[in-house]
Amino acid sequence: MKKSESIIELSKAMAQFQKEVKQPLKDANNPFFKSKYVPLENVVEAIHSKAGEHGISFVQSPLNDEHGRVGVATLLMHESGEWIEFEPVFFQAEKQTPQGYGALITYIKRYTLSAIFGITSDQDDDANESSKQAKPITQKQVGELKTKALQYATATSRKDDEVYKEMKITDITQLSQDQGKRAIAYLDSKIGEVNASS
Repeated sequence: MKKSESIIELSKAMAQFQKEVKQPLKDANNPFFKSKYVPLENVVEAIHSKAGEHGISFVQSPLNDEHGRVGVATLLMHESGEWIEFEPVFFQAEKQTPQGYGALITYIKRYTLSAIFGITSDQDDDANESSKQAKPITQKQVGELKTKALQYATATSRKDDEVYKEMKITDITQLSQDQGKRAIAYLDSKIGEVNASS
């Protein structure tokens, strides 16, 4: 993390902002995780509703590294001239397509802004799983999940990356075994619904 020589005024402004900001409603559904989350536009709206009053603004820039992974750099600024630059966290896009990269950039922007500004953008559904040190998804599950996603995409005349976007999955390999099972079951049910209606 890089910052200006002093961040006294920026720190004061952020403290006031966090006292006054109203947490946005979690009104977007994640059908795969069966939870609700705050979409990027609502996170940004919540920030803009109070940040300007305290002289706070931000800039986010998408970028990639030498491995082709996607990241987002965020610069937090104050009207006094003070600033903090947050290092990007890089992820590999599940699909090497404009849509795949776009979905991942949106995902990273939302999580980065939420972390910086103290916005609770997700339900804490994975806390128990994390505490149990969930086992990573198996290669067999990855293969089955890809097959099911392709079947569902074909049945609904879509691209498979659109199916992953619907499920809010940006990287299959980052799922746990339990999440992999839920994803496969979800796709099975969706394929069944399509077949039943045809």
